[in-house]
Amino acid sequence: MKLWLNRLTALVALLMVAFQIYTAGYAPMTAIFQRSIHLTFILVLLFLTIPVSKKWPVWLRWSVDGLLTVAALAMGGYLYYNYNAIIDRFGWWQPSDIYLGIVAVLLVLEATRRAIGWPMTIIAALFIFYAYAGPHMPGVLAHKGYGTERLVGQLYLTTEGIFGLPLGVASTFVFIFILFGSLLEATGAGKFFIDIAYALAGRSRGGPAKTSVISSAFMGSLSGSAIANVVTTGAFTIPLMKKLGYKPEEAAGVEAAASTGGQIMPPIMGAGAFLIAEYTKTPYLTIVKLSVVPAILYFLTVYHFVDMIAAKNDMKGIPASELPSPRAVMADGWHFIIPLLVLVYYLVKGVSAMKVGFIGVLSIVIASNMRPKPGNTIGRLAHVVYHLAAMGYILYVGFQPSRGFALWQFYLVIGGALLSTLSPYSPVNIWRLLEGLIAGAKAAIPVSVATAAAGIVVGVVGLTGVGLKFSHLTVSASGGHLLVALLLVAMTSVILGMGLPVTASYIVLVVLAGPALNDLGVVLLTAHLVVFWFSQLSNVTPPVALAAYAAAGLAGTDAMKAGFKALEFAKGLFLIPLLMVYAPGIMFVGTPLHIAIDLARAVLGLWSIAAALEGYIVISAKPLERALLLAAGIGMFWPLLPANGASLLLIIVAVLLNRARRGAAVTA
Repeated sequence: MKLWLNRLTALVALLMVAFQIYTAGYAPMTAIFQRSIHLTFILVLLFLTIPVSKKWPVWLRWSVDGLLTVAALAMGGYLYYNYNAIIDRFGWWQPSDIYLGIVAVLLVLEATRRAIGWPMTIIAALFIFYAYAGPHMPGVLAHKGYGTERLVGQLYLTTEGIFGLPLGVASTFVFIFILFGSLLEATGAGKFFIDIAYALAGRSRGGPAKTSVISSAFMGSLSGSAIANVVTTGAFTIPLMKKLGYKPEEAAGVEAAASTGGQIMPPIMGAGAFLIAEYTKTPYLTIVKLSVVPAILYFLTVYHFVDMIAAKNDMKGIPASELPSPRAVMADGWHFIIPLLVLVYYLVKGVSAMKVGFIGVLSIVIASNMRPKPGNTIGRLAHVVYHLAAMGYILYVGFQPSRGFALWQFYLVIGGALLSTLSPYSPVNIWRLLEGLIAGAKAAIPVSVATAAAGIVVGVVGLTGVGLKFSHLTVSASGGHLLVALLLVAMTSVILGMGLPVTASYIVLVVLAGPALNDLGVVLLTAHLVVFWFSQLSNVTPPVALAAYAAAGLAGTDAMKAGFKALEFAKGLFLIPLLMVYAPGIMFVGTPLHIAIDLARAVLGLWSIAAALEGYIVISAKPLERALLLAAGIGMFWPLLPANGASLLLIIVAVLLNRARRGAAVTA
């Protein structure tokens, strides 16, 4: 029975991938149809792969999960086949509309419990309760209250609830880029990027830790998942860090902090970046441009921490004889860079993110075949020529925005990309490729379920107007001071992060607190980026720090210790959002002079705070030196030139004192 269940799961996953690729590359669907079909696939996959309870008897689990699978198909099918009639009777719902809507809400809540856990499920349920209990709520939270028909209509029969914008982003852009990252891993690109990182940083002091930072920047920006990043790169870097002398909790903390940074590193920044683009009606390329420097600053901060630890403990790098040669690594894997260049190229051209993801999926399959297996020279040459021609077709013919794209061309490109893996010269195993596609579909489950559950929250917020009330409370609590409001939002994000994944945390927080930042003068796009960065804290903030916990398992250390170390190394998640507000030049806002000054302030401020916290400059720092650096770091964040000048002076004094002590120690 288990074998047949696995085969059924694989079939559903591949059908879902086919649907997503078809709608991404050839025939985009109306929003409600795209989202309802996507969610139906996700729910069926979830009920087939995550049992209701492992403690229940097998026959009972299969009975319940089978019933829920049928219910999911009924929920999605009803909406798909009756939506035109539903639109015609908008507001005058039939009993069947409401019954299926109740089923949809219950299915989403149960799926959320299985895929994410109880916290998000409880939050969504509390918002539903709030919609009913409005007249009985205290003070500004009170509202007139809504019945089942009105609430279900909002959540199921419109695009303002479960099938709202969050799920819309997950069912289009996010899924196709998750698939892209999964195929990169399946075709061997993950190992290539890790080897590149080792070749670049392995020899320097604390080499494995620096390798973790660099490889996580590569891999995290492609996978969009901090936990997947930890598992992929941490399996290599954590054992080497421990061998070099890092404490287990330090090794886990470095990996978790670096992997979390992958979700803020362009060109692919996880689901949140696509949500920002949709919420603010901003081109995705603009989000990428604004995020490049802040992401680099974050990784530089983590890099500073690991370098200081290595220096304090006199750690050496990995011997050159144990490291791969940069030239050899590039010679073996240069073709894996092509899909990334293709992505950037089409983003710059202004092609939609969904089409870019589709092109990326095709390009990774074709590019991975550009180094054929040994064999007959003519056969190998023909193999290479075919894939070069296919890549050229992708780049210059089939996807030119000014040209039409016939259905036969769509099938030709898709079919050619898959059939090429059957060539005896193909280095890509067709079964490994199919496993990558199936893994990509399964990897989308948590994101899609989180956005569907967040849609319940968004729907209730829109129905009751509680978002504006929460915004008013935030502004009142801050006394109208922007810094206090930012700190309140950061604290809220920490609390939400204890139970919610990053995407859900961002959606809930931006709906509730985003307007407050706007009211206090923060530009809309900047407000969303600030909330997006704060939301990443859920990966590294104890007592619930999912990325840190995953790293702790690999390092064999206590999860809480790893969490606190990860939080220490990931201080940039707190600090850089403040820079976005008080030093907008890091996002290329302002005149060239202002941009240069803000960049200098950011680099000096982040370095000062990192050095103060870690207690190292050129040798271990004394309490006075650390206090000077901490004061200087705080001063650098304030947008006043006198404060910045005084901070620079404090940095110079701290460095000179530290260097003088080192000189005295050497002389002695």
